[in-house]
Amino acid sequence: MTVPQPISTLPARGPVAMFCLIAAESAIFTIFVVAYIFYIGKSLTGPQPKDVLEVPIISTICLLSSSITIHFAVEALRKSKIAGFNLWWGATILLGAIFLSGTASEWHRLITQFGLTISTNLFGTTYYSLVGLHGSHVLVGLILLTTMLAFALMGLVTAKHAARAHVLSLYWHFVDAVWIVVFTVVYIIGR
Repeated sequence: MTVPQPISTLPARGPVAMFCLIAAESAIFTIFVVAYIFYIGKSLTGPQPKDVLEVPIISTICLLSSSITIHFAVEALRKSKIAGFNLWWGATILLGAIFLSGTASEWHRLITQFGLTISTNLFGTTYYSLVGLHGSHVLVGLILLTTMLAFALMGLVTAKHAARAHVLSLYWHFVDAVWIVVFTVVYIIGR
């Protein structure tokens, strides 16, 4: 008598690929975070973090809230509630754009008021490298999210695309989680 073999299924490619990307990106962020921590207080010339950095509370609340809105968007899409998806997905984009605008405003203030650039001192180099790396990931995420919203507004996104929206949401959650680390290192420990 033959024993039936259990049928195994492979995991979906999208989430697996996104988790691989997140693992690789986590390694890159780890290197930048370690460099920032290593060089804290080693700049021989000013300005120093304690002299120029302001804690970006509003921007941080916006970015972290966007993890909630994107979750609601994916859930709405799974339930075929396209209008709800568009609303929550659009709110995610708006919150991410507010965050990025806050970062740009901070950079403008640091450059114009304090003369802090990437070449000013070690603090400037590590600060702009780490925060800029994160900002570039937010920008890429916003481009991807906006592209999907454009397709949704054209009526090309349905519940069958929920898995793809979920994969994009994994990336966005990663960007938010990385910000918690960057925020803690730059604005709490580094000051």
